[in-house]
Amino acid sequence: MNKELVETIKIYTTKTHKELNDYLINKPSDNMVQMLIDLLTMYINDKNSSTIREFITVTLAGYMHKESKIGYNGFKQDVFISGQTINCEAKPKNFNTEEFNKYKRKERSTSPAKLNGSGNFSDYTPERLIKNLNEKDLNMLVSGFVDGKLIYIIEFPFVCENFINNLKNKLNKWLSKLEGSKTRKGQFLRSADFTYKDFFECKNLKISYILSKKELEEYKSYISKDFYNFLEDKAK
Repeated sequence: MNKELVETIKIYTTKTHKELNDYLINKPSDNMVQMLIDLLTMYINDKNSSTIREFITVTLAGYMHKESKIGYNGFKQDVFISGQTINCEAKPKNFNTEEFNKYKRKERSTSPAKLNGSGNFSDYTPERLIKNLNEKDLNMLVSGFVDGKLIYIIEFPFVCENFINNLKNKLNKWLSKLEGSKTRKGQFLRSADFTYKDFFECKNLKISYILSKKELEEYKSYISKDFYNFLEDKAK
């Protein structure tokens, strides 16, 4: 992080907005551009927050982003049914090439997982699955980034049979481990995960965004082989 961005953040968090404005007002435009780039780079690659990746996934897929952590990630009006809302659940993944380079330099023992159309539901339960299934219109948005660069956005209905069967299997295995427990209150399946293999055959699957074949090839090393072939077939 450059020194001017550090100072800007310090002023923003400890002083008034007027003092921040006075500090920034006479900064050369090149400095301002570099600070903005540094800030975006840091924010979009944040391992502990996917907010900006979620925002761009939802927005580019044609939905309005919902900032609330409760409920779905976005919505749009149904063009065929007046007053009907279509919701979306976004699952963005970011591949950090520096972690991959650490593995190649033997500074970490395992290679980071490559992009494979994966995602997961945290703290999932059978009740939440039923709620999702009862939603009239709910779509999944699965996206992948490499160092903050958007590679793809795949959209498909939550009710896709293979996708639902995967979630049911994960929940059933979890429930079997809880046999004998007096109560499930406060207990959740920590991660109900999936990959592209659980949705690539879904009816009404849509590619909302994808790089061109030429651009996609530049990121081939960071995408699992089978999934890359799937994306390449969809790209132009």
